[in-house]
Amino acid sequence: QVQLVESGGGLVQAGGSLRLSCGASGSLFSLNGMGWYRQAPGKQRELVASITRRGSTNYADFVKGRFTISSDNAKNTGDLQMNSLKPEDTAVYYCNIPGPPFVSWGRGTQVTVSA
Repeated sequence: QVQLVESGGGLVQAGGSLRLSCGASGSLFSLNGMGWYRQAPGKQRELVASITRRGSTNYADFVKGRFTISSDNAKNTGDLQMNSLKPEDTAVYYCNIPGPPFVSWGRGTQVTVSA
């Protein structure tokens, strides 16, 4: 079974930066590309950014110009560099393939941005 492990979250002040990392078992990302998603309390999970296996990127409007997604197909890992963070970016962040369908979700990593 595929395993996804996210890390790098934390508490940061508005305007600060964090870098999230994701690792996957097998060749999941090298075959499918990857995406970062987030879920805030009381809200549905939403796509933040995605990258194809060939490196084409796509960003949600609310993170354009602030977040950068990258991936390493050889290592089957991916990162999300988050700059100029806002309190509304507070959420649990998850990685997965660009779906649906999705593979089993990991535990995610909590990002909290204080005003």
